Amino acid sequence: MLLRMRRFVEDRRGVGAIEFAIVAPLMIMTYIGAFEISVAVSMSRKVNRASSTVSDLLTRSKTTNTTTLNSMKDVTRNIIAPFPQHYYSLKMTGIAVDAAGSATVAWSLAWAREKGKNKDKDGNEMEKASTPYTKGDAVTLPKEMDAKSTFIVRTELNVPHTILLMAPGLSSELRSLPLERTSFFRQREGDGITCNGC
Repeated sequence: MLLRMRRFVEDRRGVGAIEFAIVAPLMIMTYIGAFEISVAVSMSRKVNRASSTVSDLLTRSKTTNTTTLNSMKDVTRNIIAPFPQHYYSLKMTGIAVDAAGSATVAWSLAWAREKGKNKDKDGNEMEKASTPYTKGDAVTLPKEMDAKSTFIVRTELNVPHTILLMAPGLSSELRSLPLERTSFFRQREGDGITCNGC
Protein backbone atom coordinates (compact mmCIF):
# COMPACT_ATOMS: atom_id res chain seq x y z
CA MET A 1 0.00 0.00 0.00
CA LEU A 2 2.81 2.42 0.87
CA LEU A 3 4.53 1.56 -2.39
CA ARG A 4 1.41 2.39 -4.37
CA MET A 5 0.96 5.69 -2.55
CA ARG A 6 4.59 6.57 -3.25
CA ARG A 7 4.16 5.79 -6.96
CA PHE A 8 1.00 7.96 -7.06
CA VAL A 9 2.79 10.91 -5.45
CA GLU A 10 5.83 10.61 -7.70
CA ASP A 11 3.85 10.05 -10.92
CA ARG A 12 4.26 13.10 -13.20
CA ARG A 13 2.19 11.92 -16.18
CA GLY A 14 -0.47 14.45 -17.20
CA VAL A 15 1.21 17.43 -15.49
CA GLY A 16 1.54 19.24 -18.82
CA ALA A 17 -2.17 18.84 -19.53
CA ILE A 18 -3.10 20.20 -16.09
CA GLU A 19 -0.76 23.18 -16.47
CA PHE A 20 -2.20 23.88 -19.92
CA ALA A 21 -5.74 23.74 -18.53
CA ILE A 22 -4.77 26.34 -15.93
CA VAL A 23 -2.75 28.65 -18.21
CA ALA A 24 -4.80 28.46 -21.44
CA PRO A 25 -7.83 30.47 -20.20
CA LEU A 26 -5.52 33.18 -18.86
CA MET A 27 -3.68 33.39 -22.19
CA ILE A 28 -6.95 33.55 -24.14
CA MET A 29 -8.27 36.31 -21.87
CA THR A 30 -5.02 38.24 -22.28
CA TYR A 31 -5.22 37.93 -26.07
CA ILE A 32 -8.85 39.07 -26.21
CA GLY A 33 -8.11 41.95 -23.80
CA ALA A 34 -5.17 43.13 -25.91
CA PHE A 35 -7.32 42.93 -29.05
CA GLU A 36 -10.15 44.93 -27.47
CA ILE A 37 -7.77 47.60 -26.13
CA SER A 38 -6.11 48.05 -29.52
CA VAL A 39 -9.50 48.36 -31.27
CA ALA A 40 -10.76 50.87 -28.67
CA VAL A 41 -7.59 52.99 -28.97
CA SER A 42 -7.90 53.00 -32.76
CA MET A 43 -11.57 54.01 -32.53
CA SER A 44 -10.74 56.77 -30.03
CA ARG A 45 -8.13 58.19 -32.40
CA LYS A 46 -10.64 58.18 -35.24
CA VAL A 47 -13.20 60.06 -33.11
CA ASN A 48 -10.53 62.65 -32.22
CA ARG A 49 -9.59 63.01 -35.88
CA ALA A 50 -13.22 63.30 -36.99
CA SER A 51 -14.00 66.07 -34.50
CA SER A 52 -10.87 68.01 -35.41
CA THR A 53 -11.50 67.62 -39.14
CA VAL A 54 -15.02 69.07 -38.87
CA SER A 55 -13.73 72.15 -37.02
CA ASP A 56 -10.82 72.46 -39.46
CA LEU A 57 -13.09 72.34 -42.52
CA LEU A 58 -15.55 74.88 -41.11
CA THR A 59 -12.83 77.43 -40.29
CA ARG A 60 -11.44 77.53 -43.83
CA SER A 61 -13.98 80.05 -45.17
CA LYS A 62 -15.73 83.19 -43.96
CA THR A 63 -19.20 81.78 -44.52
CA THR A 64 -21.01 78.48 -44.15
CA ASN A 65 -24.58 77.26 -44.44
CA THR A 66 -26.88 74.54 -43.17
CA THR A 67 -26.12 72.31 -46.18
CA THR A 68 -22.41 72.35 -45.36
CA LEU A 69 -23.07 71.75 -41.67
CA ASN A 70 -25.45 68.89 -42.45
CA SER A 71 -22.78 67.23 -44.61
CA MET A 72 -20.38 67.08 -41.65
CA LYS A 73 -22.13 64.01 -40.25
CA ASP A 74 -21.06 62.20 -43.44
CA VAL A 75 -17.50 63.47 -42.95
CA THR A 76 -17.35 61.94 -39.47
CA ARG A 77 -18.84 58.68 -40.73
CA ASN A 78 -16.18 58.41 -43.47
CA ILE A 79 -13.32 59.14 -41.07
CA ILE A 80 -14.53 56.64 -38.48
CA ALA A 81 -14.93 53.89 -41.10
CA PRO A 82 -14.50 50.93 -41.10
CA PHE A 83 -15.90 51.18 -37.57
CA PRO A 84 -19.67 51.68 -37.49
CA GLN A 85 -21.31 54.90 -36.41
CA HIS A 86 -24.73 53.44 -35.58
CA TYR A 87 -25.30 55.88 -32.71
CA TYR A 88 -23.68 59.28 -32.36
CA SER A 89 -24.11 62.89 -31.34
CA LEU A 90 -22.54 65.73 -33.34
CA LYS A 91 -22.87 69.38 -32.34
CA MET A 92 -21.16 72.20 -34.26
CA THR A 93 -21.07 75.70 -32.77
CA GLY A 94 -19.72 79.01 -34.01
CA ILE A 95 -18.47 81.09 -31.08
CA ALA A 96 -17.82 84.84 -31.29
CA VAL A 97 -15.28 86.18 -28.79
CA ASP A 98 -15.14 89.93 -28.12
CA ALA A 99 -12.16 92.08 -27.12
CA ALA A 100 -12.81 91.41 -23.43
CA GLY A 101 -12.73 87.64 -23.94
CA SER A 102 -16.49 87.12 -23.53
CA ALA A 103 -17.67 84.28 -25.76
CA THR A 104 -21.21 83.83 -27.08
CA VAL A 105 -22.91 81.42 -29.47
CA ALA A 106 -23.20 82.89 -32.99
CA TRP A 107 -24.76 79.79 -34.57
CA SER A 108 -25.17 76.12 -33.78
CA LEU A 109 -26.39 72.94 -35.44
CA ALA A 110 -26.66 69.41 -34.06
CA TRP A 111 -27.38 65.91 -35.34
CA ALA A 112 -27.83 62.65 -33.46
CA ARG A 113 -28.90 59.05 -33.69
CA GLU A 114 -29.57 57.70 -30.22
CA LYS A 115 -30.52 54.21 -29.16
CA GLY A 116 -34.22 53.89 -28.42
CA LYS A 117 -35.08 57.38 -29.73
CA ASN A 118 -36.43 58.82 -32.99
CA LYS A 119 -37.70 55.50 -34.38
CA ASP A 120 -39.38 55.15 -37.75
CA LYS A 121 -42.50 53.10 -38.43
CA ASP A 122 -40.37 49.92 -38.71
CA GLY A 123 -38.77 50.50 -35.30
CA ASN A 124 -35.35 51.59 -36.63
CA GLU A 125 -33.54 54.51 -35.03
CA MET A 126 -33.42 57.52 -37.34
CA GLU A 127 -30.80 60.17 -37.81
CA LYS A 128 -32.39 63.42 -36.71
CA ALA A 129 -31.49 67.02 -36.03
CA SER A 130 -31.14 67.47 -32.29
CA THR A 131 -31.26 70.54 -30.06
CA PRO A 132 -28.45 73.00 -30.82
CA TYR A 133 -27.19 75.73 -28.52
CA THR A 134 -29.22 78.94 -28.41
CA LYS A 135 -27.82 81.92 -30.26
CA GLY A 136 -26.44 84.52 -27.83
CA ASP A 137 -25.84 82.08 -24.96
CA ALA A 138 -22.61 82.60 -23.04
CA VAL A 139 -19.86 80.05 -23.62
CA THR A 140 -17.10 79.05 -21.23
CA LEU A 141 -13.89 78.41 -23.14
CA PRO A 142 -11.01 76.32 -21.78
CA LYS A 143 -8.70 78.31 -19.51
CA GLU A 144 -5.66 77.59 -21.69
CA MET A 145 -7.33 79.36 -24.64
CA ASP A 146 -6.34 83.03 -24.61
CA ALA A 147 -9.03 84.02 -27.09
CA LYS A 148 -9.95 87.66 -27.68
CA SER A 149 -11.44 89.40 -30.71
CA THR A 150 -11.71 86.18 -32.63
CA PHE A 151 -14.14 83.53 -33.85
CA ILE A 152 -13.96 79.86 -32.86
CA VAL A 153 -15.67 76.77 -34.18
CA ARG A 154 -16.32 74.13 -31.54
CA THR A 155 -17.19 70.56 -32.56
CA GLU A 156 -18.51 68.06 -30.03
CA LEU A 157 -18.62 64.46 -31.20
CA ASN A 158 -19.76 61.51 -29.12
CA VAL A 159 -19.71 57.97 -30.54
CA PRO A 160 -20.37 54.97 -28.29
CA HIS A 161 -18.00 52.07 -28.98
CA THR A 162 -19.05 48.48 -28.33
CA ILE A 163 -16.37 46.50 -26.51
CA LEU A 164 -16.05 42.78 -25.72
CA LEU A 165 -16.91 41.71 -29.24
CA MET A 166 -16.23 38.09 -28.32
CA ALA A 167 -18.57 38.17 -25.31
CA PRO A 168 -21.94 39.18 -26.76
CA GLY A 169 -23.86 37.81 -23.78
CA LEU A 170 -22.92 40.74 -21.52
CA SER A 171 -25.40 43.56 -20.95
CA SER A 172 -25.21 46.56 -23.27
CA GLU A 173 -24.22 48.84 -20.36
CA LEU A 174 -21.04 46.83 -19.79
CA ARG A 175 -20.23 46.65 -23.48
CA SER A 176 -20.63 50.34 -24.37
CA LEU A 177 -17.72 52.73 -24.04
CA PRO A 178 -18.58 56.39 -24.79
CA LEU A 179 -15.85 58.02 -26.87
CA GLU A 180 -16.16 61.78 -27.06
CA ARG A 181 -14.05 64.63 -28.29
CA THR A 182 -14.47 68.41 -28.28
CA SER A 183 -12.24 70.39 -30.63
CA PHE A 184 -11.73 74.16 -30.94
CA PHE A 185 -10.38 75.83 -34.09
CA ARG A 186 -10.01 79.57 -34.76
CA GLN A 187 -11.13 81.10 -38.03
CA ARG A 188 -8.41 81.21 -40.69
CA GLU A 189 -9.24 84.65 -42.14
CA GLY A 190 -11.58 87.55 -41.58
CA ASP A 191 -13.39 88.62 -38.42
CA GLY A 192 -15.79 85.70 -38.16
CA ILE A 193 -17.74 82.96 -39.87
CA THR A 194 -21.34 83.65 -40.76
CA CYS A 195 -23.86 80.85 -41.23
CA ASN A 196 -26.67 81.28 -43.74
CA GLY A 197 -29.89 79.63 -42.60
CA CYS A 198 -28.65 78.71 -39.15
